[in-house]
Amino acid sequence: MKSSTFVMVHVGQSTESQRNLEHGIETLSWGFPEAKPEYKDAHPQFAVLATGASPRVQLENWLQDTATLYLFQVRGGFYTGAAWHWPDEEAERRLKYPQRFGIEPLAKLDNVPLGPSGPLTEAGSDAIRRSGTDRGMGKLVQMPAQHLLELAGIPIDPEQPEDVPLDKSPGFTAEQVEAKKKPQRRRRGAGYISDPKKRKAIELHAEDLAVAHYEDQGWTVEKLGKPYDLRCTRGTKERHVEVKGTTGAPTSVELTINEVLHARDKDNTVDLYVVSDIKVDTLTDPYTASEGTVSHYTDWEPAEEDLRPRKYEYRLPDATG
Repeated sequence: MKSSTFVMVHVGQSTESQRNLEHGIETLSWGFPEAKPEYKDAHPQFAVLATGASPRVQLENWLQDTATLYLFQVRGGFYTGAAWHWPDEEAERRLKYPQRFGIEPLAKLDNVPLGPSGPLTEAGSDAIRRSGTDRGMGKLVQMPAQHLLELAGIPIDPEQPEDVPLDKSPGFTAEQVEAKKKPQRRRRGAGYISDPKKRKAIELHAEDLAVAHYEDQGWTVEKLGKPYDLRCTRGTKERHVEVKGTTGAPTSVELTINEVLHARDKDNTVDLYVVSDIKVDTLTDPYTASEGTVSHYTDWEPAEEDLRPRKYEYRLPDATG
């Protein structure tokens, strides 16, 4: 059975830890206080964030317990972040978790045995325990992904377990986080930022960077907003640009159905311009956004396996008959 590289993480039950877990799920990012030497050349495919079991026990006792496992696909590998991203970072105005990576939610698994009857190898299970005694630092381990993915009901190719179809995975949201100390609900949906002034500053900064890029390439740029963000023309050529920004990792972005249909229309040439790790100074009025890392996708057309529906339009039954 083919093995994959996992990042195993224990998340504590404190209000701060659970709030950071919610924020990480919503913004598709996770981070650690420092870089470990083993992170340098690592390219993990999956991450498990576990909560609910106390790690400060002997291994034999740990293996008799159960935990809630949040299974993710890792996107983009490790990088050093520059932006304050988690609630406690913003509150303290300092980087607390600069070693970061993108996480794509695949499945939440409840009451998972941590011992031989569960989907984890002993090394994988113990890595979670050791993470809990080391400030939640991620522990790298090699183990098969197949058992976890099968438990989650995700179809896979045993020879290519890393090729997870997003549209076939159940996913989960921050609202599914359960803790003894429940943090206040403040957000909605993946990537959502609750502060409208911060959200606006991020959007404008990402758009300004995109405009500057295309103008440097000789395009004439018109800001539209809808049905797409930028209309770029150069001679007889026309290119449409969707722009997205975040303080977190370049993992996933939210798209409306109209944005997807527009990008798939053969009559349109569409680019996706994403700016991640954007810094935001909330002490200025208006807020000041700066820097960021650009991910640029030209001639972009979103594939079905890379899309996960989050909302449905439901037609009510005819109640007049």
